[in-house]
Amino acid sequence: MEARASLDSLLRDLRTRLQDAGIENPGLEARMLLGTATGQGTAQLIAHGNDAATAEQAARVDALCQRRCAGEPMAHILGRRSFWTLELGVSPACLIPRPETELLVEHALAAVDACSHENPRVLDLGTGTGAIILALKAERPVIEAVASDRSLDALRQARANADGLGLDVAFLQGTWLAPLKPRGTFNVIVSNPPYIAPDDAHLAHGDVRFEPRAALVAADAGLADLRTIIHTAGEHLAPSGRLLLEHGFDQARAVRRMLKNAGYTAIRSHVDMAGHVRITEGLLIPEGPA
Repeated sequence: MEARASLDSLLRDLRTRLQDAGIENPGLEARMLLGTATGQGTAQLIAHGNDAATAEQAARVDALCQRRCAGEPMAHILGRRSFWTLELGVSPACLIPRPETELLVEHALAAVDACSHENPRVLDLGTGTGAIILALKAERPVIEAVASDRSLDALRQARANADGLGLDVAFLQGTWLAPLKPRGTFNVIVSNPPYIAPDDAHLAHGDVRFEPRAALVAADAGLADLRTIIHTAGEHLAPSGRLLLEHGFDQARAVRRMLKNAGYTAIRSHVDMAGHVRITEGLLIPEGPA
């Protein structure tokens, strides 16, 4: 009978296969995949590295490795991704939460704190996994949190994340502000909408190949959805309400121009950790009586 491979030897084989496939962090990802396949944490895998793997564990390791070597995102394989201080479930129906979007959370929190209302109303447009609104609700439990998304599958994932975290968020299905009541107003509106141009070469590489194209791509060189939100959000912003948008690194000037044309003031952009201008916000002050 052929001897069964140890967990340590499975780990070494995983690392080699991932490295040969061009994975940037083969050691880290090998440990994560082995942990998923065996249901064991890092400490357990170290303590029991000489233990023989079962045939079922070896088969699961091989299947997971094949998926990763084919380019499938780790977040989809593991079914989760850390964002802000939260552990979120993810699925192919949603964008995978990314570290740069934490900058949007940071400035949205500042906007909430600048609000004079005891229970500020906050709206997240195109919520996906719910990452942004759930991070805001976790940090500021007093807010009244609402989120919308056109995708029912995405909303199911967002609701599951909210339930798992014990956070109270109202989720609405519809495109951008369409599902809101005509007089529903918010103190802060945030969004990370699609902003990649349809012909962008990056769409053929990396994780985005496995993410919903409708959540990534917008017409008019990636500006169409940003423009729609900017020109409709004002109807649902309370006096002195703030709109905060994530956008492409080269779109800040266009977004600031659109905000200005739509009547926003105190317009400013913010730079992420990589040095890219990633977030732009504006303040909407209602016009006084003529």
